[in-house]
Amino acid sequence: MSTNQKTIKSEVSLSGVGLHTGNPVTMTFKPASENHGISFVRVDLEGLPKIEASAEYVVNTQRGTNLEKRGVKINTSEHVLAAVTSLDIDNIIIEMNAAEPPIMDGSSIHFIEALEKAEIVEQNKKRDEFIVKEIISYKDDETGSEIILMPSDEYQITTMVNFGTKVLGTQNATLYSLKDFKNEIAAARTFSFLHELETLLDHNLIKGGDLNNAIIYVDKEISDETMAKLKKAFKKENISITPNGILDNLTLRWPNEAARHKLLDVIGDLTLVGTKIRGKVIANKPGHKVNTVFAKKLQKIIKHEKRNNVPKFDLSKPPLMDVNKIMSILPHRPPFLLIDRILELSDTHVVGMKNVTINEPFFVGHFPEAPVMPGVLQIEAMAQCGGILVLSSVPDPENYLTYFMKMDNVRFKQKVLPGDTLIFKAELISPIRRGICHMQACGYANNKLVVEADLMAQIVKKDKK
Repeated sequence: MSTNQKTIKSEVSLSGVGLHTGNPVTMTFKPASENHGISFVRVDLEGLPKIEASAEYVVNTQRGTNLEKRGVKINTSEHVLAAVTSLDIDNIIIEMNAAEPPIMDGSSIHFIEALEKAEIVEQNKKRDEFIVKEIISYKDDETGSEIILMPSDEYQITTMVNFGTKVLGTQNATLYSLKDFKNEIAAARTFSFLHELETLLDHNLIKGGDLNNAIIYVDKEISDETMAKLKKAFKKENISITPNGILDNLTLRWPNEAARHKLLDVIGDLTLVGTKIRGKVIANKPGHKVNTVFAKKLQKIIKHEKRNNVPKFDLSKPPLMDVNKIMSILPHRPPFLLIDRILELSDTHVVGMKNVTINEPFFVGHFPEAPVMPGVLQIEAMAQCGGILVLSSVPDPENYLTYFMKMDNVRFKQKVLPGDTLIFKAELISPIRRGICHMQACGYANNKLVVEADLMAQIVKKDKK
């Protein structure tokens, strides 16, 4: 699997009807920039509202994984998301002129084929990947459904289902590599039992369903009343039951097509984690509810790990830049020079360090009886690290000044006290253009994240006098 992010080269559209609403819908896949992620855009609504494919927006898992953000909905998202993930796509915009994607044949294969026509291309930015180091699990005690995630060299999924019926008993399916998804899983269609179908019809759902886009397993005797309902719903004069207990004349693509489709759903639902996963998933009796609850749990674990991913450096080694070298680049001078060393520097990131001592001038007036480093100065120190990063992009940094343009998402997590060693890391969010540097910066002390912010600064040539 590539370590770089991917998107599609050109846009491509599909049209059909939503499974439950029966509404006509056109869905268009469009390329997206690096770090954009996967998002849905409702082009039929004012303002073209966007919903990111994130577990935090899951509001309902009845008959599909349904998202909602600020009142805007996307329903039954899982089949589309499974296709995107299986093709190793990181960044994509999915435009829709209705709330529900087209059901097509009830599988992901048509989405796969469309995305392949759009051509998948590699981008320059490295992708984030969650590497599973220990077993993570979740169990729904009410249903017995359970998901386990364990270490593995690549993303693998096994599903085990047991529906407790004669027509569809115990089934298993395994995907050893996403490269095999198209041939082994993508064409597995959604399915339902006859008793569920009756309930859906009674609630005026599956308006877009027919006997070609869903497998219906007959798990009960069909009464004349039920048969009449089915004929009316599917606009057919005759409906029969095959010897293997399937409604009408639909032929299974695999004997374990139901388990394969459950695997498809797991991939689609876990896409909502928002990060590529390197690990093996074992899902026993999976369903959209347990899948998405696990996705939310995993999302929190990954977020916590990222926040506490403290850079490790050997501070006994000679620094890349000492304070004298720093002063030859930055215009700042004591007492407002707030970094002591530069430990790493590349075209896209910088790591700096500051030893916080009781002799800092700001401690004289800032809580002198309980000295705490002011948060604004922590931001300033990170910005000075960023100044080194942006000034290193010009051949004569001594002739430039760096000015703040913007700061966003500023958060202070822990107090910084005398005796602490602060490590700052700033990474470019986008390439430096016209002297403008947009970066994500974090500060660490005592193996904890203490401050983070998105910073934007610009270098400007000094006025000649």
